[in-house]
Amino acid sequence: MLALAMMRSLRVFGGVVRPGSTPLRIVREAFDALGRTPLPRGTKVKPVTAGGVPSQLVTAREARDSGRIMLYLHGGGFVCGSPRTHRQLASRISASAGLPVLVLDYRLAPEYPFPAAAEDALSAYRWLLGEGYQPSQIVVGGDSAGGHLTACLLADIADEKLPMPSSAVMLSPFLDLTGAELASRDKALRDPFVPPDYAIWCGTAYAGEMLTHHRLDVLKVRKRGWPPVLIHVGDTECLRGDSEQMAESLRRSGSYCDLRIWPGQVHVFHWFAPWLPEANAALRQIGEFVREVASEIVAA
Repeated sequence: MLALAMMRSLRVFGGVVRPGSTPLRIVREAFDALGRTPLPRGTKVKPVTAGGVPSQLVTAREARDSGRIMLYLHGGGFVCGSPRTHRQLASRISASAGLPVLVLDYRLAPEYPFPAAAEDALSAYRWLLGEGYQPSQIVVGGDSAGGHLTACLLADIADEKLPMPSSAVMLSPFLDLTGAELASRDKALRDPFVPPDYAIWCGTAYAGEMLTHHRLDVLKVRKRGWPPVLIHVGDTECLRGDSEQMAESLRRSGSYCDLRIWPGQVHVFHWFAPWLPEANAALRQIGEFVREVASEIVAA
């Protein structure tokens, strides 16, 4: 019942507050309001400049492993969001995985279109390496548009011949920015949060005239040598097909991918922890994945 109520309310939000029909300032303010909930007790938030990019280091009380870190790229369709909107989610990932989470305040479209956000992500990753973190100590991750930035970052790391991070986490990633199949998927799945026209508008706002640029086509880039990847997606999402294609592409390249499709869940349902049991279970799974990969690296 709780999940159903959330789905209905989110569909209303998605239908009323949308780029293109609502001023972007209003959309951003509405999105920012989602980040005003109190943080879990004991969470610490520290402003950091990571490679010239403003960021927040979010550390949960349970995060005792200061030797590892997650670089997190927030969602918001490339046009909204900030560390403030996502530090609640970051704090819960921090608690589950037992490590600090660095939430990047990358430049937003349409004021700063591609490749601004992707370059910010790469700069922050270089900064972490320069700060003395070993690649095996770094996890990269993101939700929705941040999932695309995560995939783009891995491809850029490979192109730049930098060492790969230990693992990657993508939550409801928005990967095909053309949105070529979203409408047909939505008819079958009825995405309660991200209508196809919203996703397509966001993708165009970010990519502009470079929508078909090879760096943006993360489903087709070479993935040989990528680290283990965990993907979560709800089975109601029109973006579900993006996750399935990414998992198939990773496996064909010989990379490990754990794709988890969550029945009845909405876009980035992890937001609804601690009230939604499935969100709590998904966060535990993220922590288990990150710790398991770290243990395998130590054992090797």
